[in-house]
Amino acid sequence: MPINIKVEVFEGPLDLLFHLIEKSEINIYDIPISEITNQYLEYLLLMEELDLEIASEFMLMAATLIQIKSKMLLPKPLKEETVDDLDPREELVRKLLEYKQYKEASNILKEKMDVYEKIFYKHPDPIEMYVNDLNDFQDMNIQVLFNSLKNILASQKEIEEQNNNRVKFILKDKVTIEEKLYELENLLQKNKSFYFEHLFSGSTSKHEIIVTFLALLELMKRHLVTLEQDKNFDIILIKSI
Repeated sequence: MPINIKVEVFEGPLDLLFHLIEKSEINIYDIPISEITNQYLEYLLLMEELDLEIASEFMLMAATLIQIKSKMLLPKPLKEETVDDLDPREELVRKLLEYKQYKEASNILKEKMDVYEKIFYKHPDPIEMYVNDLNDFQDMNIQVLFNSLKNILASQKEIEEQNNNRVKFILKDKVTIEEKLYELENLLQKNKSFYFEHLFSGSTSKHEIIVTFLALLELMKRHLVTLEQDKNFDIILIKSI
């Protein structure tokens, strides 16, 4: 009856060595080199018995471990005679610590990948799918028009604050966008151009200012008017097309 033996696959000699150290719960700063070398060689022999291909770097690590083991077995020279007191394991420990950092980082990335591979994102749809007519207002940045509206609203607020202490206004019925559109179209028939600020007076309510602004945007959308401004912060001219 055949015996099934499972052999773990390691990415390299440091991966195998790190596995053996963790499995035996060995202090990485004080590796019992003789013990870990024997375990490492036993694993390579097992791979040979199973006809598994052993890469050259695994054999190189085996030779390195045997060399370190040999140095550890040699008697230590007297202090006055020694030239190099470095621990033979020092270079190996440095490589293992560096490998440990990379391994821990790769595990964190793998956990994140496991999470985010279950998350799906929807690419944004082009705005053209929802807008039939993309308006390009020539010679005028829409932000400039909006800034002009804010200035008019600010001026209106100052007037209201000044008058609040003296007189109360009885506001007329609120105007609709349709009514304001009709009013602007009639104004355009009489005057081919007029200034944006001239549409409002000191008694114009905030509601009517906003409705006028929306009606003007609708005329721009219909390509019935165009806006011009000679220079920055200059008054805005509305012209019939």
